[in-house]
Amino acid sequence: MIKHPLLYVLLGCCWLTACKPDVADDYKTRQVFGPGQEDKIVEAFLSLKDSSAIELKAGTYKFDNLSIAQLKHILIQGAGPDSTILDFSSQTSGGEGIRVTDVKGFTIRGMVLQNAKGDLIKINRCQDVVVASLHAIWQKADSNSGGYAIYPVLCKNVLIEDSYAEGASDAGIYVGQTQGAIVRRCKASRNVAGCEIENTQDAQVYDNEFYGNTAGFLIFDLPNLSQRGGRVRAYHNNFHDNNTKNFAKSGNFGTYWGVGNAPPGSGVVILSTSHIDLDSNQISHNNSSAIIIASGLSVDEKAMEKINAQYFPIPADVHIYGNQLSMDSAFPSPVYEHHVGKMLVAVQQRLGARIPLILYDGVSSNVISKGTTPNPDSIYIQQSEPNLFVDADLTRIGTKDWNPNTNGAPFTKH
Repeated sequence: MIKHPLLYVLLGCCWLTACKPDVADDYKTRQVFGPGQEDKIVEAFLSLKDSSAIELKAGTYKFDNLSIAQLKHILIQGAGPDSTILDFSSQTSGGEGIRVTDVKGFTIRGMVLQNAKGDLIKINRCQDVVVASLHAIWQKADSNSGGYAIYPVLCKNVLIEDSYAEGASDAGIYVGQTQGAIVRRCKASRNVAGCEIENTQDAQVYDNEFYGNTAGFLIFDLPNLSQRGGRVRAYHNNFHDNNTKNFAKSGNFGTYWGVGNAPPGSGVVILSTSHIDLDSNQISHNNSSAIIIASGLSVDEKAMEKINAQYFPIPADVHIYGNQLSMDSAFPSPVYEHHVGKMLVAVQQRLGARIPLILYDGVSSNVISKGTTPNPDSIYIQQSEPNLFVDADLTRIGTKDWNPNTNGAPFTKH
């Protein structure tokens, strides 16, 4: 069995300590509001000082947007996700429902955020962030929804737990360009991607359920961002029945890049990132592919030009083991309309048999080095299911030299 690096264990203990929800009543000021006091709540947000808590009683609140910036030790507390509802459906300004910027020590918990025109909550350049028992929802899930429901970006030490995301036109739970993150005991459904870890270092994703999305779970590195991602472990999750139509806004999320490339029926997609452990998960009834391992070269013809210290398009050090993998006997119908989905259908047709559970695009660092080493990027799979693996040879798809094959021997570690 492939052993987890000790680094994962040590860092995990540190994250749990750093990101533990602050249950002590040690805020210097605490303000309590109820429904009908929205104007006072907006004023309170704008005048917050360090070490402040705002408590919102049960009921529905209607806001245009809320903002918090450049503070320390802040708590936003509701009466529970079945009791306190912040509704942004009448929003006329602002890119998010709640925007949190440059806050050190921020906790939000116990409420519903719904129906913002942009992202529901964006947490930007913050440190020691806790999102707990938060439901972030667009009641109508389509391309008019905001991109991200729960959206920490450029942060340090993030914990998202016991939360739910629904209806996002990109990712329900998104952690981007962040150092140190845990996503646990969360659910996400009816999004394009249930959860995405993008250009993020040192993340653990466990005990979650992502279902009914286009793709269950994405681990991406994209170009032109502030840092490379890597050192991500996902375990004890249930990624199932992610077969819905991809409704991402192609103009916003890019023709070549982003979640718009995720084919309907994807359980897990690993793109252009490194040092990934995917183990002990149940990945079932995602009917295009249980797991896709892909290079940026398969979706962006200019990927080679974008290589720098923050980006390398070829995935490496990917370990997949001990998962329960299954797929139904046919593709989901939306895959036939999707640009990458059509490639998967073509692979199956070329093989003349049901597409295997794990699809590797076949692009290795040999493309750059002009080498011939088998599996030069240390992609190892330790699974026992039949019809397990295909090297799809996607960069030559449709040419006379195209040769998808099911020889997984170079990728097996004993």
